[in-house]
Amino acid sequence: MRKKKIFSLLGSTVLMAGLLSACGSEEGSSAGGGSSEQTTLTLLRDTQSSQEGMNAVAKLVEEKYGIKTEFETRPGGTEGDNIVKTRLATGDMADIAFYNSGSLMQALNPEKNFVDLTNEPFMENVMDSFKETVTANGKVYGAPALPVSVGGWFYNKKVYKELGLSVPKTWDELMANNEKIKKSGKTAVIGSYKDTWTSQLIVLADNHNVIAEDPSFPEEYTANKAKMATTPAALKSFEKLQEVHDKGYMNEDFLATTYDNALKMLAEGTGVHYPMLSQVIPSIEKNYPELVEDIGVFPQPGDSAEKNGFTVWMPAAFYVNKNSENVDAAKKWLEVYLSQEGIETYLSATKPEGPFAVEGVELPDDVYGAVKDMMPYFDSGKTTPALEFLSPIKGPNLQQITTEVGSGIKSAKEGAKSYDTDVEKQAKQLGLEGW
Repeated sequence: MRKKKIFSLLGSTVLMAGLLSACGSEEGSSAGGGSSEQTTLTLLRDTQSSQEGMNAVAKLVEEKYGIKTEFETRPGGTEGDNIVKTRLATGDMADIAFYNSGSLMQALNPEKNFVDLTNEPFMENVMDSFKETVTANGKVYGAPALPVSVGGWFYNKKVYKELGLSVPKTWDELMANNEKIKKSGKTAVIGSYKDTWTSQLIVLADNHNVIAEDPSFPEEYTANKAKMATTPAALKSFEKLQEVHDKGYMNEDFLATTYDNALKMLAEGTGVHYPMLSQVIPSIEKNYPELVEDIGVFPQPGDSAEKNGFTVWMPAAFYVNKNSENVDAAKKWLEVYLSQEGIETYLSATKPEGPFAVEGVELPDDVYGAVKDMMPYFDSGKTTPALEFLSPIKGPNLQQITTEVGSGIKSAKEGAKSYDTDVEKQAKQLGLEGW
């Protein structure tokens, strides 16, 4: 089963030992046999992801092959998704696009818009579990751009120590911690709904618990045999979001608080928990370097302490624009990025927020404390991919729905029903059986 394959690969410590063997192209040669010395590539990326590593590798590419990189930026969330789709539709896409893997990639019609990378030598050491998330009709279209991420609860260790709190293993324990934090006068759960995409995390990060209770849910969901609103384990994810709101654990201005505001609150300890992806770690180091080691992370708990584990996100990918005039140079750029030298250059510029989706990459000893928190779960196999990597279905309006549930506008049941309706159009567009 696809899930088991991804799960076992993510949980294997073998993938985190040794070093990636370098790609075999000779320095100074061009990807297509001609000169690439005067080439300038454009690369479209979002504003939320860590950029230092990409920037460093871009400089390496220029030093080695004379290929310059011009970075273009877009916002995250629905606004960014619409920009990517519009630019593809109008033929205005950059040479390389940085975008999600998994179900969101499937919605971009990769066969029409992106270059097939299946047989490129630089893809040989990329984990099969990642390749599955950027594959359409048997062809691989994306190269991993970042380390693997977890979705969980980032927390301020200093405040936890001050309040005498322990890392929770069950949802009830987490809610008890939230109550103690609220009584202390601090914000228990940081809400940053001004950036609506951040409202999704409590629902999405619960997938490990959903699968633990209902292992067949992704297959049943994809086949239109199971629904969010009528599957108790899946509905519980929306109920957790509603409970956080109903108990008043978020900051009063959560609707006006941005992602950047949230990072400040977490780093300084005025907010103690932030349900988020591990991209927060390098962002906090960049803006609050003296506070980054105050930040830890734990999985979103379920009902069972024994089944406690992380929901995992495969990294976003680089996709080569099929209509680019610089396809060979773009492939050369990716070749350097995934080479031993490229990864070492990346790591010299920034610490990783998780393990790499490339076989044989050894994490440095000085990784963030939060990364050390998550590694035992990878080592013991207590990880499960997010639903968007187990099913091609992800409705476009989830962040609006979770904002409504997280704000008390809709109940958990109403939100789950709305999302069941939201996914229908995409499922039919993908031609999935049963829809």
